[in-house]
Amino acid sequence: MIGGLTYFVDEGWTSFWRGRGASILSLLTIAIAVFVLGLLLIVGGHARRTIDQWSRSAELSVYLADGATPDERSAVERALRAEPAVIGIDVVSKAQALARFRRDFPDLAPATAQAPDNPFPASFEVRLGASSASGAALDRLAARLATMPGVADVRFDRRWLDRLVSLGEFVRWVGFGLTAILVLAAALTVTNVVRLSMHARRDEIEIMTLVGAPMAFIRGPFVCEGMIQGGLGAVLALGALYAGMALAAPHLSAMAAGLFDLGAIRFLSWTAMAGLVAGAMAVGCLGGLVAAWRTARPR
Repeated sequence: MIGGLTYFVDEGWTSFWRGRGASILSLLTIAIAVFVLGLLLIVGGHARRTIDQWSRSAELSVYLADGATPDERSAVERALRAEPAVIGIDVVSKAQALARFRRDFPDLAPATAQAPDNPFPASFEVRLGASSASGAALDRLAARLATMPGVADVRFDRRWLDRLVSLGEFVRWVGFGLTAILVLAAALTVTNVVRLSMHARRDEIEIMTLVGAPMAFIRGPFVCEGMIQGGLGAVLALGALYAGMALAAPHLSAMAAGLFDLGAIRFLSWTAMAGLVAGAMAVGCLGGLVAAWRTARPR
């Protein structure tokens, strides 16, 4: 059995090398599919970790009207403290809000100096528990707070986080759909390339058929050829993906400074890379099997 497998691999590699000009097309098609899927896994994984981190620190901000009375402020605070999901409340005065803005946005600080009055409202910054931050009770709390006297506006981080999650899911499914199309194209390309290899060796296959060689013995090398194309394409894609990340990281860090922690982006794990290589080899195996099954039929 081991001798047969060795023969399949040797003959598959020889066939691949002989037709390397035609094999480049199938190899590149597989590489593009694996590259897109790998990029999708990297970006999607980082996006999920970022959204989870934002979700754990989700806040509900209640902005008070300038004319809010002490009783109205106390009523709002009591309503917040009565909610089990609230784990902490920070009271931010108008002066503190202005100082924070000048500290966080020094380039815009001079504009506030020309304003006749402090334009920033006082607020309650509410920290929410991670386990209950997505509950419908918080939506009802935000709606109730918005109608209370003395409240100018209510901002709930979870709302835009949910929209961001929905957008991410849509992009993810579009990416998987594109990957599926590329995988199908790669399988068809491998099938045609392997079929060309079999056509070039048709005399050899005819002789083996006449002397009674088993069909598995005839088809095996061409199936291995498809697997070799898939494996090499996956390795090429992973190398290009790693090099692309290394080259693009400095430019993306400058462009997205303060928005995303690009240093937290991690490359694919060894398990994920092994899965991609195995998947690409399976696609190549399928393409080679289809070509060999349809071409090398017993007569």
